[in-house]
Amino acid sequence: MQNQPVSKTIKRGVLALAVLGALGAGGAVVVQQNHAGAVPVPAPASASAPAANVPAGVPVAAPMIAMPDFSVIAERNGPAVVNISVTGTTKTAGYDQRGRDPFGDDPFYEFFRRFQQGQPRGERPMPVHGVGSGFIISADGVILTNAHVVRDASEVTVKLTDRREFRAKVLGSDPKTDVAVLKIDAKNLPVAPLGRTSDLKVGEWVLAIGSPYGLESTVTAGVVSAKGRSLPDDSYVPFIQTDVAVNPGNSGGPLFNTRGEVIGINSQIYSQTGGYQGLSFAIPIDVATKIKDQIVSTGKVSHAKLGVSVQEVNQSFADSFNLATPEGALVANVEPGGPADKLGLKAGDVIRKVNGQKIVASADLPAIVGLAMPGDKVSLEVWRQGKSIELSGKLGNAMDKVADVARASDGASGKVKLGLALRPLDPLEKRQSGIQSGLLVEQASGAAAFAGVEPGDVLLSVNGRPVNSLEQVRELMAKSDKSVALLIQRGDDKIFIPVRIG
Repeated sequence: MQNQPVSKTIKRGVLALAVLGALGAGGAVVVQQNHAGAVPVPAPASASAPAANVPAGVPVAAPMIAMPDFSVIAERNGPAVVNISVTGTTKTAGYDQRGRDPFGDDPFYEFFRRFQQGQPRGERPMPVHGVGSGFIISADGVILTNAHVVRDASEVTVKLTDRREFRAKVLGSDPKTDVAVLKIDAKNLPVAPLGRTSDLKVGEWVLAIGSPYGLESTVTAGVVSAKGRSLPDDSYVPFIQTDVAVNPGNSGGPLFNTRGEVIGINSQIYSQTGGYQGLSFAIPIDVATKIKDQIVSTGKVSHAKLGVSVQEVNQSFADSFNLATPEGALVANVEPGGPADKLGLKAGDVIRKVNGQKIVASADLPAIVGLAMPGDKVSLEVWRQGKSIELSGKLGNAMDKVADVARASDGASGKVKLGLALRPLDPLEKRQSGIQSGLLVEQASGAAAFAGVEPGDVLLSVNGRPVNSLEQVRELMAKSDKSVALLIQRGDDKIFIPVRIG
C-alpha cells in the first residue's frame, strides 16, 4: 500500500524490510527449446534430463530457450488485476521537528515503528490515504490482496481496468500471513487463474502487474530467486523470493508464472531506500488460498502453535550436539504448560522433522506449525543428547496465552576454560529473577566473552544438559573438543550461545 506522499525515514546503514506492492499478469506462453549454440558435453542430455545423470566434473550447458512473450500474459490476465484505494485513520507515535509523523502516513508504518529508536512522544489519530493492488479470484467479486493494504481502512475502493469503481467490503484479514479478502458487488468479472507454488522452480520466469506509486497496470518481470525464504517479521509465511521490480503500491498484486497462473501475492522487499533494490518477496498462493478459505467460511483465521522459541543450528551448535549437518530448529525455551511442554520437548532439543517434513532452517518450523489448525496432531523427530527420538501430541492455539515462567538450578563457584567465573544464585537472586537453578556469570573473558556471554547472565545448560554445579560444567566441557552450546538466561529471555573451544 502506498500512502501519499510516501515517507521513508530509514536509519543509515540499516537494511530495512518494507511491505510493498504488487505485480501481476497472466496468459499461456509457448516456450521453445533452441539448442543452437549449446556447448557439447561427453554425455549430452536432453533439456529434461536431470543434471544428476551427468558425471561429476563434467560441464553442463543450460538449454537455450526463447524469452517468454509476456504481452500475452498481460493482455489475457491483466484485466483481473485491480487498483485498491484506501482511506482511514491510524494512531501515530514520534513526530519530527515540524510536528509530522514520519511513519503514520506510510504503508510501512508498523514495520518501521518496531525499529524506531527512543520513546514515542504520544499518539494521535492521523488520516491515511493509500494505494495498493489486488486480483479477482471469482467472477462474483472476491478479491485477494495484502492485509497491510487495508489495515486501518474505513473505506476501500476497488478500480477495475475498465475504469469502473466499486466500494469494497473487507471480509477479513490475517496479519500473520499478510492476506486479506475483499468483496465487491459485481458479476461476470475477469478472473486470474490460480496455480500451485509447489510446482514453481528456482530460476523460473515470473511476471507481476500492479500499481507502484499509483501507476496502474504496471507490468514487471524477473525470475524466482529462492523458495521457502523466511524473513525477520514474525510471519508464518515461507516467502517466494524474486528479482521482479516491485515498489510501494504493488502490495497485494499477483505474481504469475509463464502459464499465466497466479503463484504468489507480492508483499515485501528488502531495501535501504524504501524502493526496489533487487530483492522482492511474495506470499505463496497455496498459503493465501488456505487463509482465504478460512476467512470466507468463518470470517476469521486460526493458527496453531507449538509453544517454543527456537534458534538457527549453525556449525558450532552442530558440533556441540554431535549433529552430522547444521540443520534443524534448536529449542531455546519451552513455554510452561504449552503444547511443546506436554509433548515432552526440552531446551536443547533439535527439531529435525515435523509430520515428516524436514526442518532445515529454524524458520521452517513456524511456517509449518503456524499454518496448521489448533488441535491438529503433530509428530516430531527430535535430536536429544546424541540420538533421535519421536514425540507426538496436539498443537495449541496461537491465541492462547500462557504465563511466562522462567526455570533454572543451583551451583558452586570457580573458573573453567570457557573463561567464565561462575557461582550459584543466592536466595534473594532466585526470588527476584524467578530462576530456581543455574550458575550466575560473575565474570566473562576469553572464548565465552567473545561469543557474547556477559556478566549477569545465568548459565542454565551446556550442550542441552542442565548444569547445577561447576563440577557438571567441567564434566561436560571435558567431553567437548570443538565447541559447546551454552543456554543462557538474560533477563526474561533465553538463548543458546555457541562457544568455540577448539
